[in-house]
Amino acid sequence: MGVNRLRHKLVLVFLAATLLPLAAVLWMSSALMSRSLAFISIDDVAVLAGSLEHVGREYYRQARQQLKDEALSGRLDPQRLDPASRSTWPTPLQHFWDSAEAERFILSEPDGDRLHYAVRRGQELWLYTTTLDGVRMGEITRTIGEARARAGDLRQRNLPRGFTLALILSSAFVWTFSLAAVFYLSIRISRPIQQLTTGLGQVAAGRFETRLRPTSRDEIGLAVEAFNKTAGQLQQNRDRLVYLTQVASWQLLARKMAHELKNSLTPIRLTVEEIVARQSSGDPEFFERAAAIVVDEVTSLERRVRAFSEFASEPEARPARLDLDAIVRERVQLLRGAHPGVAYQVRSFHDAPAAWADGDQVKGIVTNLLENAAEAAGDGGAVLVVTGRSGTDAVVEVHDSGPGVSAEARSRLFEPSISFKKHGMGLGLAISRKNALVAGGDLLLVEGRLGGAGFRLVIPSAERAEP
Repeated sequence: MGVNRLRHKLVLVFLAATLLPLAAVLWMSSALMSRSLAFISIDDVAVLAGSLEHVGREYYRQARQQLKDEALSGRLDPQRLDPASRSTWPTPLQHFWDSAEAERFILSEPDGDRLHYAVRRGQELWLYTTTLDGVRMGEITRTIGEARARAGDLRQRNLPRGFTLALILSSAFVWTFSLAAVFYLSIRISRPIQQLTTGLGQVAAGRFETRLRPTSRDEIGLAVEAFNKTAGQLQQNRDRLVYLTQVASWQLLARKMAHELKNSLTPIRLTVEEIVARQSSGDPEFFERAAAIVVDEVTSLERRVRAFSEFASEPEARPARLDLDAIVRERVQLLRGAHPGVAYQVRSFHDAPAAWADGDQVKGIVTNLLENAAEAAGDGGAVLVVTGRSGTDAVVEVHDSGPGVSAEARSRLFEPSISFKKHGMGLGLAISRKNALVAGGDLLLVEGRLGGAGFRLVIPSAERAEP
């Protein structure tokens, strides 16, 4: 509804900005045409045509009289034509001879610049000819006829009204076309704004997965891309916040569990040690063996308690500039002896930036990822470590040739769980992702390059995060 109001406002602005100037232009144009056409007087044209006709008639009359006088006085010799050769005569002379007239004046064709005086003399036709001194009576006659026809045509037409009507129609056509163009442009402008408004409403309602499809590369298209980027960042931040909230709950549970286990394990260990110290009768070997078993189990439980305590603890982070490539190579070299049957391969890109994070936490994350990859690959397997960049962040990827991660395990991969590995507590990935998020990055499961699992550690680069 709000976008429709915007569209209507754009159309109203166009109407207000064009109607008044258009009306003023039409009025001024009509007035100017009326004043301009006022200089063209139809009556003046008719009078001029009449005067020209009168002058032409008078000149023609005088030319005829002069030619006749010269013929009658004998000052001009005639051309005598025999009727026997009548078929060769010009058509006007044939018509004259066929008529009953005694004499006739004939203008030469086609321009009428000569005047002929035809007279019957017995059985002969005498023809007297004179020039009109360059005056073309035929052309004058045609000009007078055209002037009279033009004056009559102008009388039948209302030029000011015709020009005004043509101006109004052409202006209306141009204005209508412009209005249609403005309405089309208003739709093109308002539709993306409507999409942005709808998308913002969905994001405000918590649907951060909302994305819009950019339809252009102008400012509106850039705004749509900025919206999609912002929505993606909000969705990522929400997921991270949810995970950190879950981690905080798990930490509280771990603290309580550690406290309860310590309360029970400490007396057990002290009691067993006291039994060993006071053994005075019975089978000493049995007591020692039993005590060793109990102490070993208690130590194992204490180790689990310490793992939960470490998971629940929040050590103070000391971020610094880190060379991830050096850390990776150091960790790989350290673990080669523990897993001699695994083939390690390290790839480093020259554009990999320095990271900004706590060195101990990053080393712990990389060690955990390498250890998990080596155990998943097994003897004869392979582990690939890649360091590089993703945008402005530093990235470490660890891939193994193991069986990969099942679809069921993916949904709870970073949750703390119980592990039955020899030295596993089920907290490694949970602690690693928590530390990565606290550092401003993330730990993600990606498509493995060696057929098994793949993990990507993202850490803010030093140039972006270093104060």
